[in-house]
Amino acid sequence: QVHLVESGGGLVQAGGSLRLSCTASGLTGGSAMGWFRQAPGKEREFVAAITWSGLRTIYTDSVKGRFTIAKDNAKNTVYLQMNSLKPEDTAVYYCAAGGLVARTAEMYRYWGQGTQVTASS
Repeated sequence: QVHLVESGGGLVQAGGSLRLSCTASGLTGGSAMGWFRQAPGKEREFVAAITWSGLRTIYTDSVKGRFTIAKDNAKNTVYLQMNSLKPEDTAVYYCAAGGLVARTAEMYRYWGQGTQVTASS
């Protein structure tokens, strides 16, 4: 059984930084991992994803240059370093795991419970 557990969310002022972590258990090799977010009243949207090898990453345009996704296979953990946070980044952030790296939520089979990120203006 696969479990994804996120941590690292919180409240920061605009311009600040946070690092999210997602630790996976029961996940077999080869699964891509990604981060999505959902703000109140909005649909869940793609943020970033990384291949199992860590050699390929993709980002949504609004976070390029500010967010970095990385993973440590030895720790079964994927990270999302978020710098220069903006109020519009405020959302619940979800970790996801699936087969191939993708921007669509339907491609990911496993999901974490989410962690709140709030960037105040």
